[in-house]
Amino acid sequence: MKLPNVTNSERYGGLYVFDFGPWTAVGYTAEEITILLESERYRDGQVYKIVRATPDGQMELRGVPRERFQLESGMFFIRNDLSAAQADFETLRRLGQTQGAPCRAFVQLAERGAGEGVARYVTALIYPAEYEDEMARWLLATGYAGGDTVEGGVSHVSDYYAEAKTILERQQLWSQPAIPSRLPEEVLNSVRRAAQR
Repeated sequence: MKLPNVTNSERYGGLYVFDFGPWTAVGYTAEEITILLESERYRDGQVYKIVRATPDGQMELRGVPRERFQLESGMFFIRNDLSAAQADFETLRRLGQTQGAPCRAFVQLAERGAGEGVARYVTALIYPAEYEDEMARWLLATGYAGGDTVEGGVSHVSDYYAEAKTILERQQLWSQPAIPSRLPEEVLNSVRRAAQR
């Protein structure tokens, strides 16, 4: 794979490279990658996340399996005390409203059934799996420190959906991305452009 030369390469950090086979394009958002992967014509393309880009044009890439764009991931902040769990939920809700999450997400406060060794309350933060790095950075940057125990990952989301629970509170978190995604028509009509941004 040969990457095209781009100007101001450091602004491409966090975006994606799509290898179409005969050519490669740089600078897609996660939503735009999903559009390409869902299209019949480009579904077999290879995806790479630009982990780091330097001013001299070098880029550090990490391969991303296409399945990743169809999964949800999450972080689960677990408490035995209801008031502490409510505080966890309220803090995440407030952070989402005042600072905006890095991607669309939702937060739920749930009560699990009582049982031996099962913490009773969980504050679930669930988001598209391709945003795990960004969500972790966001939580660190905001200083969020919820839960007595914290679990996370794709498999925990599946477990959460399957378990018996009562949802006590819920909140949708909206993002304000620094780089807005384009409409599907724009993405599909510009695939031959080496630098998408």
